[in-house]
Amino acid sequence: MLNRELSLLKFNERVLAMAEHPDTPLLERLRYVCIVSSNLDEFFEIRISSLKEQLRVAPAQVGDDGLSPAEAFEDVQQAVHELVTRQYGMLNEEILPRLRTKGIALHSATDWDDAQQAWALACFHREVMPLLTPIGLDPAHPFPRVYNKSLNFIVPLSGIDAFGRKASIAIVQAPRALPRLLKMPEAISGYRHGYVLLTALIRAFVGELFPGLEVQGCYQWRVTRNSDLFVDEEEVTNLRHALQGELTQRNFGAAVRLEIDRSTPPALEAFLQREFQLSGADTYRCNGPVNLSRLMQLCSVDDCADLLFPGHQASVPEPFAQVGNKPAELFAAIAASDRLLHHPYQSFQPVIDFLTAAAVDPDVVAIKQTIYRTGEDSELMRLLMAAARAGKEVTVVVELMARFDEQTNINWAARLEEVGAHVVYGVVGHKTHAKMALVLRREKGRIRRYGHLGTGNYHPRTARLYTDFGLLTADPRLCEDMDKVFSQLTGLGARRALKSLLQSPFTLHDGVVSMIRAEAKAARAGKKARIMAKMNSLLEPIVIQELYKASQDGVKIDLIIRGVCALRSGVPGLSENIKVRSIVGRFLEHSRVFYFFDEGKESVYLSSADWMDRNFFRRVELAFPIYDKALKKRVIHEAFLVALRDNQLAWQQRPDGSYAPVRSRAQPVNLHRVLDDALRRTG
Repeated sequence: MLNRELSLLKFNERVLAMAEHPDTPLLERLRYVCIVSSNLDEFFEIRISSLKEQLRVAPAQVGDDGLSPAEAFEDVQQAVHELVTRQYGMLNEEILPRLRTKGIALHSATDWDDAQQAWALACFHREVMPLLTPIGLDPAHPFPRVYNKSLNFIVPLSGIDAFGRKASIAIVQAPRALPRLLKMPEAISGYRHGYVLLTALIRAFVGELFPGLEVQGCYQWRVTRNSDLFVDEEEVTNLRHALQGELTQRNFGAAVRLEIDRSTPPALEAFLQREFQLSGADTYRCNGPVNLSRLMQLCSVDDCADLLFPGHQASVPEPFAQVGNKPAELFAAIAASDRLLHHPYQSFQPVIDFLTAAAVDPDVVAIKQTIYRTGEDSELMRLLMAAARAGKEVTVVVELMARFDEQTNINWAARLEEVGAHVVYGVVGHKTHAKMALVLRREKGRIRRYGHLGTGNYHPRTARLYTDFGLLTADPRLCEDMDKVFSQLTGLGARRALKSLLQSPFTLHDGVVSMIRAEAKAARAGKKARIMAKMNSLLEPIVIQELYKASQDGVKIDLIIRGVCALRSGVPGLSENIKVRSIVGRFLEHSRVFYFFDEGKESVYLSSADWMDRNFFRRVELAFPIYDKALKKRVIHEAFLVALRDNQLAWQQRPDGSYAPVRSRAQPVNLHRVLDDALRRTG
């Protein structure tokens, strides 16, 4: 198997390749550089932290990839250093110079003319200096407590201060309230969009903070910390309160990475390394801002549409374009047949309309919903609150342990409770990652269920950026199973048998393994056998071994894995019948789709789950079948057939785990453009 961390870094190399591609619009190239920076932050906060823990507690244990923790850590650090060097090289040598030719400039202090210098000094005194608190290090002023990923400066000094103290080193922390980019007036800048980095202002005028002393330099740095939360789930009596307490400490975990200015003297580098107990391998010299994701602000400048991807308008499919959120018509349309949505090509609005209708329809008596990520400003959550105020039974399963969205979800949980909604936090020890909403409506003296099942979060913003499928249905087989799952999440009792849905941690893993084995059995009998699967990550060892066995039995297997893939494809005698490709483009591939030929019946499942240990065994996940033949055909075409013809965005995995771009002399096929054009035409 391939190493998880190295595979994740390979994905970020593919993202950075989008920034390097000359056909990518210029500001979008900058955006991809920033995305890699943000991804690396989380990589260190979670994955490197995990590797360091393995080094501490099990240094001799060899993983499924054949590497010891020390070997894996060395390989990973080398790969990150190479990626970061490539990232800053692309920014400084390509993107920023070309942006200047388009009227967007970052003004370095070394290039300021007199007018720019005067503006910068005034701006420093007015906007920045009042918020700075320099700390001179001495016995009375120990090294300050440093917030995770905060911007800091180390300043070597000489001289004697007013109290007769000998100056040596000071630390200046940039408050989070200060903007990292400041707009310079066009008349002074000479560019339509001229900006100055906060780091440039502080470095240029840091001497103003130390009157009478000699400033010998000013060097930016930041430290990244372990941000994984630990909540003792066996001891916890109130998960929300326990998590709230843990969140306050997240930003002061153990240090895992030090980023410093490339010109930082070795003595100061060693000083910071000692302070945070980090080594040279943990230290990254940056040829630019230590947090490139701050440059994402430039991607939103006015009047630069020509430097961005063309505007995208998702279509609203029939019948939703006609019925909108008219309750009776909308529910009748869903009752007539299942309705498939493919975001972002098709709008998320029908899902909002579905919940709006449920909130206002007097015949709706109850709404049940899972929430994993929904954002700080969520129309969907406001609809649930309105439904609760209207007297409907509203039950919301809020996952408090959604990484980096914990505080947002805690806030929504409190607001929902205030208006009378029933709020539960799922099952302690098993994150609720399933995406489902269930509406109970009184029709002709009986209760009828309507449901929405999806592969992505109930988050309207990401629904414009991530590719996901959603199914609106009144099929009793699906809706009754959904109701059983909600009962499991809110109450207590034995496991409930589901007719249609596969559910983690109970039946999903066994179901997937069983379907893989069935294809292998068919192949051994000389019958047609085929597996296609699309997901974000493939790591679970048993599933990988079963795929290897199926390949050896002659099953043709196509895997579309956006990110981490521990399976090696195309290895003679092991996986020569398996092909792995990754699609990286304008939209983030996020849907999970599983296809099995199933002796001609063609079983197709949409799911919230990747094929990872955590999704199979430590989460509540769902995989739901597509019964409607026309919709099944759509899913096969949109999830697989076009993607397997893509020769613009696709990367093919090699047996050693590296990836090569898919190119051919055939007609260009760009998955995102093809689906956007097709679904815009059909609605």
